[in-house]
Amino acid sequence: MKWSKAKSIAGLVFLFTCTGYCERRTVLVLDGTWEITDSKDADPVPVRFDHKVSVPGLVHSSIPAFADVDLFDSRQVIQNRVSQGKLPSTALVQNAGVPHQDRNWFWYHRTFKTSERRSFAILRINKAQFGAAIWLNGQKIGEHFPCFSAAILDVTKAIHWGGKNDLVIRVGAHPGVLPPNISAGTDFEKNRWTPGIYDSVSLQLSDAPIIETVQVAPRLADSSIVVQTELRNPRSTTAVFRLNQTVRRWKATAVAAKAPVLRMRLAPGERKLVTQTIHIPNPKLWSPEAPNLYALDTDGGGDSAETRFGMREFRFDTATKRAYLNGHVYFLRGSNITLHRFFEDPHSGSLPWNDEWVRKLLVTIPKQMHWNAFRFCIGPVPDRWLEIADEAGLLIQNEYFVWTGHDWHGAENQIHFDTEELKREYSEWMRDNWNHPSVVIWDANNETWDSTFGDEIIPAVRKLDLSGRPWENSYNPPAGTDDPVEDHPYEFQSMASGGPAFDLETLESPGGLTPGALTGHALILNEYGWLWVNRDGKVTELTKKLYPRLLGESATAKDRLGLNAYLLAGLTEYWRAYRQYAGVLHFVYLTSSDPEGYTSDHFIDVEKLQLHPEFADYMSNAFAPLGVYLSFWQPELRAGSTATIAVMMINDEPRPTAGDLMISLEDTRGEEIGRKSLKFSLAGLGQQTYYVNYEVPTATGSFLLKATAKELGEKSGTQTVSRRRLQVVKP
Repeated sequence: MKWSKAKSIAGLVFLFTCTGYCERRTVLVLDGTWEITDSKDADPVPVRFDHKVSVPGLVHSSIPAFADVDLFDSRQVIQNRVSQGKLPSTALVQNAGVPHQDRNWFWYHRTFKTSERRSFAILRINKAQFGAAIWLNGQKIGEHFPCFSAAILDVTKAIHWGGKNDLVIRVGAHPGVLPPNISAGTDFEKNRWTPGIYDSVSLQLSDAPIIETVQVAPRLADSSIVVQTELRNPRSTTAVFRLNQTVRRWKATAVAAKAPVLRMRLAPGERKLVTQTIHIPNPKLWSPEAPNLYALDTDGGGDSAETRFGMREFRFDTATKRAYLNGHVYFLRGSNITLHRFFEDPHSGSLPWNDEWVRKLLVTIPKQMHWNAFRFCIGPVPDRWLEIADEAGLLIQNEYFVWTGHDWHGAENQIHFDTEELKREYSEWMRDNWNHPSVVIWDANNETWDSTFGDEIIPAVRKLDLSGRPWENSYNPPAGTDDPVEDHPYEFQSMASGGPAFDLETLESPGGLTPGALTGHALILNEYGWLWVNRDGKVTELTKKLYPRLLGESATAKDRLGLNAYLLAGLTEYWRAYRQYAGVLHFVYLTSSDPEGYTSDHFIDVEKLQLHPEFADYMSNAFAPLGVYLSFWQPELRAGSTATIAVMMINDEPRPTAGDLMISLEDTRGEEIGRKSLKFSLAGLGQQTYYVNYEVPTATGSFLLKATAKELGEKSGTQTVSRRRLQVVKP
């Protein structure tokens, strides 16, 4: 078998998976520029399309632009505005929400030609919102309502082989057009809802039998993979064929392992699930430090598929409250991406589909920040993002778009999901993602109180995943024996709401605050702080009362940005130092920055992906594998006194480390006026607290107290800094 790279012809990408004596699957990638128009009514299909739009992409990037696109107030954001007093209680609704645009539908259109005749044609729309209905050559093929999984439809009967084909896809202009049992996402802080085909569209051409799905599950104990292949014979005659599956290193051609060839027979219309185990000699494991990838080639005679995977296993352990990657304790460090909120950002445009931009977002910057993990929060990403995460070695907590809140305006306003529908949606979502080694946690929901998820939904679908990934179930009790629990302590939330001032000195009593923390399961800290400021340094909706209390009414944007970085770094150091959490993930790395928004990210320029320098400096130190926490939040020291200063240190790496630890004091010009040094030594994955008797200089004024750890040996020159602002006052 000979494999070749993709070749682009007239806007299509043809992927030839086999040449020679046999015919295999051909994939026509239908991405590119499409025509688009809108309508109030769901039919008839338009005959004139007067705008252009990119696929994948979103309608708000159409040329020329559509008026009022994205304008929709969801049921959840209306509830939020009622709570804030911005709307009267009479504004509450029981449906999906209220559109503020004179349309209900967008219609995508393009033509294409096929260069060969095959027995079957399968159209795949990786993700579209809000819902998708498909017409090919005037025939309605079908509809797929879920917004976060692939629509897969057989278009064989409608296709014109070797001729021109006319494809139309209708998507909802807003969530209000979806059937009430379909989830378009629930988010109390999302102000605009953007429609569009936001993932790739392709056409698969093949003969029988059709390979429907392939799932690969590593088994490190015996260096093997379990492969589950779903085959279907759509013909009216019996299919007799051989199933051949081989493994190779990704991008290589040499066969590394193979399964015995199976001689198979499928009756007309029969569907069969075939499970095989393939031993891989001396496999190279996948991890953030070494993201080795393999490819499984599946050949069924008339169809073929390539499935990329990594040899890795990931789990949590309740007894130790730790995460384990490939059998070893592994600490998660990282942040959150709320891509569907970023969709509403005025600068988002086509950035999420720019490969160079996404690679800088997911590869370049995380390495600089010492991040190895992300939560893709309340909304999925395009498939390409996960492919890049696989190649970069990121650990992804993959969260479904469900956030219900708690006790919003009485029981009659609570969200009631169609349990059977969510089981179907979660099953499709898992099918689309289960071969990505980067996806290590299924996250059922965010900040949700609903026993249905743990009692019914998760138990019904978790068995579909042969890799046995852990499930995170938000504020509900964990659904499995070793499933983790999320914790969102949000130290400054009460103060931001007019409550008592938060005393940073109280940090020395760590404790999980969410109901799940009391279960004894492993904890993931994936939101904390409540300190957001917009990219321009102005306050957000959730912090407009906080920063005047922290800095006074005359504070500048620079003051707020600097304090934001300083406090977030201190909190990050603290939570990591106490080792209460298996993972610490800051909120939020990428989201919308909006004068009416609730949160924000930390970019100066999101198009160029330039972080605010103080955030990059403080937080890259706070997340360093060699962690340093200056356990000192007192506002002042007395000149000439001797202070006992505690420095907590951690080592996230399995190898031991040692070096020099320095306590110093710097004035406002950055000049050092006093220092004390000692040696430190940490075991692999170890922690240690050093108590330093520091003689405070006699100078008074504003200073920066610093604890700097410099490693020796293999990582000589690598250093981590923890800093505290304080005043030195007269005795």
